[in-house]
Amino acid sequence: MTTPQYTTTGAPAAFAEPQRAVTGRWITAFAAAWLGVWMAQLGPFQVLLPLQVAEGTGIGVGAEEWIPAVLAFGTISGIAGACAIVAFPVTGFLSDRTTSRLGRRRPWIIGGAVLFALALTGLGVASDIVAVAVLWSLAIVGFCVLASALTALISDLVPVRQRGFVSGWMSAPQAVGIILGVLIITELFQSEMLPGYLTMAVGLLILVVPVVLVTKEIPITREQRPEFSGAALVRGLWISPRKHPDFAWTLVSRVLVNTGNALGTGLLLYYLAFGLDIGIDKADDALLPLIVVYLICVVISALAVGYLSDRLARRKVFVIWGSLAQAIAAFVLVFAPSYEATFVAGGLLGLGYGAFLAVDQALATQVLPDPHDRGKDLGIMNIAFQVPQALAPLLGALVVASFDGFRGVFMLSALAAILGAVVVSLVRDVK
Repeated sequence: MTTPQYTTTGAPAAFAEPQRAVTGRWITAFAAAWLGVWMAQLGPFQVLLPLQVAEGTGIGVGAEEWIPAVLAFGTISGIAGACAIVAFPVTGFLSDRTTSRLGRRRPWIIGGAVLFALALTGLGVASDIVAVAVLWSLAIVGFCVLASALTALISDLVPVRQRGFVSGWMSAPQAVGIILGVLIITELFQSEMLPGYLTMAVGLLILVVPVVLVTKEIPITREQRPEFSGAALVRGLWISPRKHPDFAWTLVSRVLVNTGNALGTGLLLYYLAFGLDIGIDKADDALLPLIVVYLICVVISALAVGYLSDRLARRKVFVIWGSLAQAIAAFVLVFAPSYEATFVAGGLLGLGYGAFLAVDQALATQVLPDPHDRGKDLGIMNIAFQVPQALAPLLGALVVASFDGFRGVFMLSALAAILGAVVVSLVRDVK
């Protein structure tokens, strides 16, 4: 179990920089929770949601209908992204000020998981596009609440010397979650909506339980709680780039690199179906081997690079390398539009994104302006992950519709990743 340390200066222990190493037991529980989170979010996002939207837009009528389906999917994802912009910082602000006996983060882990699971269950019986849009937005809000609280545990409990490795165990389960979710959905339930969504919901709840049980937080009192008002929330949403330039550069870099990744992966099912003419009925089967390649590379890269980053006490070089590897993957899809080439791109994307996820998360925890607002500030950082993931399909759909193909999407993906690498190099106080 992990217990925060009190400071010798008399400052509240909940706000102190952690010094005691977290245990393997806690890391295992933390990784299990993220496995549940990624499985529940990315499994449906890759397969169930696009198929559900396609059915709702009549895609089975003829191939000429695929662009409206992509636009509808992008719009729903964009609406959910707008909800995430609000949910992440507000949840972080509230968890920073929570005085529950369970601590500041665990009540929000529990609440977020329940909301997420209920919304997924509702999606299993939703039949029209409006209901799908509302329920997916609620699912993303639940995801934001849960992810915000879990991410804040890194800053609360994990010393800097372990953050690359622990962040690797936050990142590696993303790839495992995708493959596990897609396997369950496509192989076990043949992409049927209710069984697929319900299994994701139940799996999420089961996998989140261990981290709630093994995490030991020191609650804060009302006297220790930072200012708790609407005005404080509004003020806290603005973090001056002049006063905190490293925070600003890290945030901008995150937006760019995650946008690049999302553009490269968010429409992958449609790319296989229509860009490579595989067909919507066979695209989910074609997607699975690609995800396996991506999975293996993400896991290897996230864990190895996260550990190496801790050992060398270096962050930026690995973030830059990870960003550029993703740009190269996008260029492969631009210049070699074939199913075989997607495996090369998937491997490069996995290696780059695994390195980026692990080390960039550790970097983000080292540029936070105020220990009293770790949850809120990391919530703002998390916007730079979730919102590009949600909005990129809409942006990508507009590019596809404008250029009648996917090549422009992958060019934009490469450009965003390259710019992200340039921006993160401007961070000064973290090596």
